[in-house]
Amino acid sequence: MSAAASPGGGWLSRLIVLRPGEAPALLVSFATLLLVFASYTTLRPVRDALGITSGLENLPYLFWGVFVAMLVLQPVYGWLTSRYPRRVFLPWVYAFFVANLLLFWLWFHLQTDHTWIARTYFIWVSVFNLFVVAAFWSLMADVFSREQAGRLFGFIWAGASTGGLIGPLLANRLAVPLGAINLLPISAALLLASLLLMVQVLRLQRPTAAAGAPVSEARGVGGGVFAAFVQVARSPYLLGIVGFVVLMTWVSTFLYLEQAAFVKAAFHSTDERTRFFGGFDLAVQAASLLMQALLFGRLFRWLGMRTLLALVPALMLGGYALFALLPTFAVLIAVYGVRRVADYALTRPSRDALFTVVSRDEKYQAKSLIDTFAYRGGDATSGSLYKALTGGLGVGASAIGWLGAGIALVWMLLALALGRAFERRGQAGAAP
Repeated sequence: MSAAASPGGGWLSRLIVLRPGEAPALLVSFATLLLVFASYTTLRPVRDALGITSGLENLPYLFWGVFVAMLVLQPVYGWLTSRYPRRVFLPWVYAFFVANLLLFWLWFHLQTDHTWIARTYFIWVSVFNLFVVAAFWSLMADVFSREQAGRLFGFIWAGASTGGLIGPLLANRLAVPLGAINLLPISAALLLASLLLMVQVLRLQRPTAAAGAPVSEARGVGGGVFAAFVQVARSPYLLGIVGFVVLMTWVSTFLYLEQAAFVKAAFHSTDERTRFFGGFDLAVQAASLLMQALLFGRLFRWLGMRTLLALVPALMLGGYALFALLPTFAVLIAVYGVRRVADYALTRPSRDALFTVVSRDEKYQAKSLIDTFAYRGGDATSGSLYKALTGGLGVGASAIGWLGAGIALVWMLLALALGRAFERRGQAGAAP
């Protein structure tokens, strides 16, 4: 089957470099991620608004709550991946979160005091996001080869930004008339639809190993409950990805907490804050969509993984320095917006492509550990540092800006080294 003869092959070939037979799996993968992110980005403005409601001073503690939840759940996820084939455990992971959403909606309506529900919900949404997205990209890293990742992952990630337009639009338009809590069943319906499409991804394309041999789907990936921890500990390459993710979260969390303080002062109700966060997310996702659909594949070919990985840290180095010199709300929102857009359009597709040169077991287990445990560990530690600096030591916004610039510099240097390691593995043609 030619690319042009494949469904969507003609117009797709004008946007990206498409090989024969790739269009069906690519389009269904795009649609699956679109619905996943529509579901999540409907919930995120509610989470951010409720996080402020539970107290800004408590946000670092909530980050630690997310980290502890990951510590508990990661071995469970490792057990699932080692015991069941992906066609079994991936749909059940999504079905579990659909049921959770409906239970939260009932809980909010049955209990009048929402303080502890809001805190539990904040932790849960953070867990939800990382597990459903990590599960999806583990599947993508298994289905598509390293060469395909460079061409196609940017387009697939554009599904995230397309869905990311839908979720914030729903939150922005419906939070005040319907109430923020009533967005939860809408999110559950979107996630259920993504589950049905994921089943189609599993049917459409059999994964291949790096050498081109078919990979068995009839078994789990092996290794046991704590296999992911062992895989990361013994691999300098995976440890490098851990460091990359931790530094990325440190850069992001400082901006997030500064933003939360400004929003608390400007808006006074949960529904109004939800509407603001929805509008901000809408602008971010629209800009991300254009970059992902039109630029990522070309930038990957022109610049290579090494430069592409270091590009966003370099932007944040400049952005934090600007905020240190001009610590205003307008500059903060601009820098945070650039970081969010660049993260979706460049960093995430690049980071996911890093896993195309590791073993299949590592794609499902180590990747999940890094995308969940390491990610939220970075959030927790940076949140506590921010609280200690701003609350305990009285450090101002300008000093936070210079600290963020220093972290971004280290992040950039690590990104260059990690990109070099990726290229070496790709040239060697074999994962460890």
